[in-house]
Amino acid sequence: MDAEERRRGILERARCSGSVDVGELAADLGVSKETVRRDLNLLEGHGLVRRTHGGAHPVESRSFETTLAFRTTMQVPEKSRIAAAAADLLGDAETVFIDEGYTPQLIAAALPRDRQLTVVTSSLATAGDLASADNITVLLLGGRVRGGTLATVDHWATRMLAGLVIDLAYVGANGISREYGLTTPDPAVSEVKSQVLRTARRRVFSGVHTKFGAVSFCRFADVTEFEAIVTDAGLSAAEAHRYSLLGPEVVRV
Repeated sequence: MDAEERRRGILERARCSGSVDVGELAADLGVSKETVRRDLNLLEGHGLVRRTHGGAHPVESRSFETTLAFRTTMQVPEKSRIAAAAADLLGDAETVFIDEGYTPQLIAAALPRDRQLTVVTSSLATAGDLASADNITVLLLGGRVRGGTLATVDHWATRMLAGLVIDLAYVGANGISREYGLTTPDPAVSEVKSQVLRTARRRVFSGVHTKFGAVSFCRFADVTEFEAIVTDAGLSAAEAHRYSLLGPEVVRV
């Protein structure tokens, strides 16, 4: 196995399992840990993985994006805490947008049921979860359904959003960085998210710490456009402070 083939194998393993460990890779591939570290550093330099303590995780890109089914198996405790904290930011909002993705789906589940709410969503999963909820009216955006994420996109969705004014939008992203803002791999998804930002009075980003510093293909927002960022304690206090200097309150749970 040459170096290029080894790196392709490492990347494929990261994408299949959600993360890789330096020690395990070294043992399985029969190479030194330092060789694995060099491979991971090279893959990170190409924007394909993000290094973590002792390993790496894949960065979602134009050619690679995890499915909703996969996301429901990864970092669930962290996502549940994030969702609860994000739902606490509802305030007096009466109309709410819930983005596609598993963490937004958990936010929807955490919304109060003792008051009238109208929820607009591009997520078939979220619409199904809320359809029978007392006091919640659900508006599902029309459009082409993306099979991997069960979310609607394209001009049907953006045209519907353009006719609305939404009090609060819970928005996700595949990556968030101070330099490049919020990004996602698919241009069609980016268009929906961009329209949501134009439609919403308030905006909250929620996502696990592994999304921070990651950059995907399509940029749809700046960090400065959000009133709050909700993530887990895996994001260091120092890095959270750097994001807060751009404007949003950063909540770590």
